[in-house]
Formats: sequence, C-alpha cells, structure tokens
Amino acid sequence: MTDRVLRRKEVSSMVGLGTTKIYELISEGRFPKPIKLSVRSVGWLESEIQGWIKEQAEKREADQHA
Repeated sequence: MTDRVLRRKEVSSMVGLGTTKIYELISEGRFPKPIKLSVRSVGWLESEIQGWIKEQAEKREADQHA
C-alpha cells in the first residue's frame, strides 16, 4: 500500500485544526512533522496523520476510564 502525501488544507480539514494550531503542536512535538516537497511546499504522510488521529482517540478513551 502506498502512502499519500496530504497538503495542509486537507490535513487541517481531517484533524479539525487551523494552520496556526497545527504548527504550534509541531513545535511542541505533539503533531507529525511535514515533509519538504519543494522549496515552498510541504506535505504530511497520510499514515502519520491517521496515526495521530487514532492516538487522540485512544487518549480520550483512557481519560474516560481513569
């Protein structure tokens, strides 16, 4: 299975966060780092974003059972 590269708008739509918050979380080490596609563009691996979403859901479940 090949991994798709997602652009910022698609990532933002998938996770429900704006650009500023995404980059804030990246700087805190709490969101996947983008990969450089060219001098002025970046993207994220879909598998890493899906993994991050799953991780957030698992944290929610753990918090509900604590």
